[in-house]
Amino acid sequence: MDSPLPLARLSAFFSRASHAPESPVPASLNRLQTLVSEYLRPEDIEKLQAAYHFSAEAHEGQFRISGEPYVSHPVAVAEILAGWHLDAQALTAALLHDVMEDTNISKQEIADRFGKTTAELVDGLSKLDKIEFQSKEDAQAENFRKMLLAMAQDVRVILIKLADRLHNMRTLDAVRPDKRRRIAAETMDIYAPIANRLGLNSVFRDLQELSFQHAMPMRYRVLERALKAARGNRREVVSKILDAIKHRLPECNVQAEVEGREKGLYSIYRKMREKHLSFSQVLDIYGFRVIVQDIPSCYLAMGALHGLYKPVPGKFKDYIAIPKANGYQSLHTTLIGPYGTPVEIQIRTTKMHQVSQSGVASHWLYKDNDGTLNDLQVKTHKWLQSLLELQSTSPDSAEFLEHVKVDLFPDEVYVFSPQGKIFALPRGATPVDFAYAVHTDVGNCCVACRINMELMPLRTELRNGDQVEIVTASHPNPNPAWLSYVKTGKARAQIRHHLKTAQQEQAATLGERMLGQALRAHGLNVAAVGQAVWERFLKEFGPKLNRKEVLTDIGLGKRLSGIVARRLAELQMVEGEHNDVIQKPKPAGSLLIRGSEGVAVQLARCCRPIPGDPIVGLVKKGQGLVVHTHDCPLLVKSRGERDKWVDVDWEFEPGRSYEVAIRAVASNQPGVLAKLAAAIAEGSANIAHVSMDDERGAYTSLYFTLQVIDRIHLARVMRNMRHVPEVVRINRSKGENPERNQPGAQLY
Repeated sequence: MDSPLPLARLSAFFSRASHAPESPVPASLNRLQTLVSEYLRPEDIEKLQAAYHFSAEAHEGQFRISGEPYVSHPVAVAEILAGWHLDAQALTAALLHDVMEDTNISKQEIADRFGKTTAELVDGLSKLDKIEFQSKEDAQAENFRKMLLAMAQDVRVILIKLADRLHNMRTLDAVRPDKRRRIAAETMDIYAPIANRLGLNSVFRDLQELSFQHAMPMRYRVLERALKAARGNRREVVSKILDAIKHRLPECNVQAEVEGREKGLYSIYRKMREKHLSFSQVLDIYGFRVIVQDIPSCYLAMGALHGLYKPVPGKFKDYIAIPKANGYQSLHTTLIGPYGTPVEIQIRTTKMHQVSQSGVASHWLYKDNDGTLNDLQVKTHKWLQSLLELQSTSPDSAEFLEHVKVDLFPDEVYVFSPQGKIFALPRGATPVDFAYAVHTDVGNCCVACRINMELMPLRTELRNGDQVEIVTASHPNPNPAWLSYVKTGKARAQIRHHLKTAQQEQAATLGERMLGQALRAHGLNVAAVGQAVWERFLKEFGPKLNRKEVLTDIGLGKRLSGIVARRLAELQMVEGEHNDVIQKPKPAGSLLIRGSEGVAVQLARCCRPIPGDPIVGLVKKGQGLVVHTHDCPLLVKSRGERDKWVDVDWEFEPGRSYEVAIRAVASNQPGVLAKLAAAIAEGSANIAHVSMDDERGAYTSLYFTLQVIDRIHLARVMRNMRHVPEVVRINRSKGENPERNQPGAQLY
């Protein structure tokens, strides 16, 4: 590498900056030129000079809300990045990051002047202001989606964006209060977790503190005053602990640097809020960091300090053996110091300390030339690639952002596969999350799990050190109920994607059957409708529409089969002059359903129809065909929508059982539930759920959800239940609150 430009030649760097004497730009330029002279080549510095002139000219006449020339902002962002020793392309993109958004400069012009890579970086940072969105939330979600996907291609995008947000947060005082709070909330919600996920610990802490300061200014000022007061009161204790540590480590032949550190105001506030403590009860405001030369010295230092002060049981964490997902490594332990004061200690090597502060910025993927990847790079690469995978299964921007935000929470648990491979999952994760972390196909085919060699429910929360084994089926069949307890964005996105795909296929099949039923009234069937007729029909409703989408819309209730059939029949009549396919109209007939068609056909939970019941189908938008009993009270509300009613009938399916709700009123005596359960078992029925009223009078109501084959089977079971002497009344529940028969009701 060529030697950097001498300082004499750098004196002319950015010489065309012409601002008022009080402008902050010259000072920022001086700091920037000092930083880049330490590691960039002369030709790179000349490119930066050209980029600055280009940016200054593009932003000429533009000012920040504070009154400073606008170019001061990109210079400050470049200065932050230079402190991380980012390359010339990243610094150039930082100087130009707002020119596409705020001026008439195009991406192609930037590519012509500064190269395609720099143009791609700037484009990834530019907002989508020229596209109209339905709401501000949609625009924000799309901006994040674009930025995160650009980051997946080149991590420098997010590094520049984080430096941009950091400088904006440092100069947020000039913004009006309502906008200040909105930006602070957005930073806390998205940018700070991303910084943490990439291992940029110092940026993460700064963004947290600044967000807290602007989002809750009163609380921030109160805590700031309290901390200043406590700082003086506890100075003697902190000094005593620091001296004791510095003397103890050399005695054990451990060479180390020891520094005290103060908890951030936001960390103190969060601990007070989560544990319901007052400020005076938060004793561990101060901590200490021990930096040693190598990994064995970390454990020697820990042993020495445990001999100095007693450790708190359960408060030791070894992030060296099992690093965090963002590459962070350190030993954490809490000791009981003088006067019973808890003392937090972090022990790490010099290299670990560098990574904890700079994270992926210290050695990002594209900088390596030897093709090798260290652990941090591999983990970062996997996370960035997971963003692309999430995008493929979540094309909707808001949904994509929701899945990404789920994965940004820092608390993690570490579990093992049967082969001993470690998986880092968010706290509260379940075996379903683990299955999708192993592979998408494993998650989709998951049916059961073993945790530490024992069969456990899939909704069990995993704990640190658990060994998890997934039992799979031969065919994928994700359960919609999983969405209520999975924690990872990947699991949630893959489940939704599979269910949505299955729903589309099932809805298309159902839509074809419903259209065929409606066409019979016009003397047609689906096969008789010619290609020319379909083409004319599709042209009327949109050039991008296709036949399968029309059938899917019918199955999902977004289009009425009768209207589609009528229009197809009219078009067929036109074509009928040359095509003798139209027959005498016939009764539409009933649509046969089995109840096992999938999500496109649903048996209503309010009345729980079973074979043998007279039934009516109701087409509901977005849900497909919902089947009710003909006397269901909820159908009364749909009398004005008769065009959405479908004549349906049962089609026998061997081995299929159906859930039905039963209410039994019995005298409140010991053993009555056991007698009823025996009567149900004698009738060869299964009990899915059971609950009872909270009242404890002479009589009580018991609510059963039974699994039966048909109406005749149900009648036999109810007859057995009536033979129980304590039963005074039994009937089938229809139109009542279906939640009575669901998990969560009082179970016995």
